[in-house]
Amino acid sequence: MKKLIVFAAIALCSPAVAQTEKRVDSRIENVTVFLNRAQINRSAAARIDGGRSTLIIGGLTSRLDPQSVQVSGTGRFTILGVSHRQNFLNEFTLPARLRVLKDSVQLIRDQIQMIQANKEIANKEEQLILANQKIGGQNQNLSVQELKAMADFFRTRLSEIAELKMKHDKRITQLNETLVKVQRQFQEQNDLLQRNTSEVVVSIDAEAAGNVQLTLSYVVANAGWAPLYDIRGESTNKPLKLQYKANVYQSTGEDWNNVRLTLSTGNPALGGVKPELGPWYLDFYQPVVRSPRYLEKAQMEVAAAAPVADDGYLNTSTAARTVADAVNVVESSLMTQFVIGLPYSVASTGTPTLVDIAAHSVNASFKYAAAPKLDNDAFLIANASGWEALNLLPGEANVFMEGAFVGKTYINPQQITDTLFISMGRDKRIVVKREKVKDLTSRRAIGSSQRETSGFEISVRNTRNETVTVLLEDHIPVSQNSQIEVSLQESSNARYDAVTGKLIWEFTLKPQEQRKVTYKFEVKYPKDKTISGL
Repeated sequence: MKKLIVFAAIALCSPAVAQTEKRVDSRIENVTVFLNRAQINRSAAARIDGGRSTLIIGGLTSRLDPQSVQVSGTGRFTILGVSHRQNFLNEFTLPARLRVLKDSVQLIRDQIQMIQANKEIANKEEQLILANQKIGGQNQNLSVQELKAMADFFRTRLSEIAELKMKHDKRITQLNETLVKVQRQFQEQNDLLQRNTSEVVVSIDAEAAGNVQLTLSYVVANAGWAPLYDIRGESTNKPLKLQYKANVYQSTGEDWNNVRLTLSTGNPALGGVKPELGPWYLDFYQPVVRSPRYLEKAQMEVAAAAPVADDGYLNTSTAARTVADAVNVVESSLMTQFVIGLPYSVASTGTPTLVDIAAHSVNASFKYAAAPKLDNDAFLIANASGWEALNLLPGEANVFMEGAFVGKTYINPQQITDTLFISMGRDKRIVVKREKVKDLTSRRAIGSSQRETSGFEISVRNTRNETVTVLLEDHIPVSQNSQIEVSLQESSNARYDAVTGKLIWEFTLKPQEQRKVTYKFEVKYPKDKTISGL
């Protein structure tokens, strides 16, 4: 009877009778990176028996959004349910770079221990020599040669021991400094890895034993990309070359090794629910004194009625064929996707990985703009047209002109004009000078009024070997008081905006040509008043 009980217990605990969870390995196939967040797509394969079984897809980042988990597959089976859970017992397998750092830390520690042991041996030897300083017995006389030989031995050996100990101390100091650096590097990268992992549990019911293919997707928050541009101009009579790039970053705890990347202009973090406007009421203010208990109750009601933020994700599972060394642009109703043609690796370090998106040739007209009141340099401005079809996003741009790096600028395609203005940098060959003209400047009192007249001259010289267009800007004061009158008396045919006080001249300059413009204005105000800002 006892044997039957033991056999039954063993049978119940065996896999043939009790249904056990089967762990399945998976790998990242492709990643859709949004401006904020990313959708990971994994594939897994397994051999299952007929009937009901449970598959565990483990080793996932613990930072995934459980609400975003989706599982699909191919095979003769039915997915009964999908759930997500944390696993605090298993840890991520350390990436290769972390394993190297971890091994380096242990190696340095072993070296320090070995050197400290050798130093301790030298100390023992020194103590042994010092403890046996008596030469011969008390009644034994030594010759001069014997005494000298023993003295030389003590001096030489003690010197060697002292030098050896100094070398050990120096080496220990060097190794400790290296150990601190390696430990700091290891800790910095190791902190980016969550020490617990995540698992997706898939319950299935198969018609018969066979192979199954599973596709798992989920969204992580610690990822995204930011646009970056390189703008290159060969000359002012050729189109601009615009290189569209992306800085892709992630610190999800799992490396993306040789995966297909899709960069999306969508941002799931913003949510997709349209806000609703409520009535805007007006009434006279009537303060009402409320009791503390009433206020506490009102706060609880407001908190209970507050809408929950939509933290969902945008499902972008559109399949697209990719071509090597090319980017396929997919435009949907809400966003644009750039399907990268080559696989990329993005480490979970938070350090951006530069990804090329596309290269464009942009038609542009060039002119020089200067505001000599603020800066005497002229700036080359490219007026790019047709940029709406390039799917650009606001971002920083590196500007190169005639093969030289001239600086950085910012592209803002969200402007509503049909021309994109891009600053291409300074050009010292357009010489601009602004001076106050004494003959046009005066101050006099007439009756109860004070009149001040100011005049300026701006000269522009083109030292380039080609004709250029120059846009020159200056301004005169704008009155904000009815007692202050400002009048423009001379402008050299400038375009004048009375609201802003801005003066604009636009003209062409041939090589080595110089042009001067002058403007004069008068300010009239009561002579017993003092004006600020003049």
